[in-house]
Amino acid sequence: MKELQPVNQNVILQVEDTSGEHMTASGIIIPDTVEKEKPKTGKVIALSNIDGPEIVVGDTVIYKDYSGTEIDLDGEKFLVVTYADVLAKIVETEEI
Repeated sequence: MKELQPVNQNVILQVEDTSGEHMTASGIIIPDTVEKEKPKTGKVIALSNIDGPEIVVGDTVIYKDYSGTEIDLDGEKFLVVTYADVLAKIVETEEI
């Protein structure tokens, strides 16, 4: 069994493959170029030794475009980004 362990202030994210064309329920084809305009999100899989991190394993985060290094391990797609490239954490809140 292989396991990725980040070092040097890095974070490992699990990302979904959203490439290719998508079709809406009404049959409109949305090209790949439109999909790339969406924020880049990923689920935190592992953190290196970071003092006082604002994110934890299991959080869903938004990261900078064109950041990190993609890794394909055992058929799963991961992204290794620096902690500084994580822009925000997506948090569920209650409606008022």
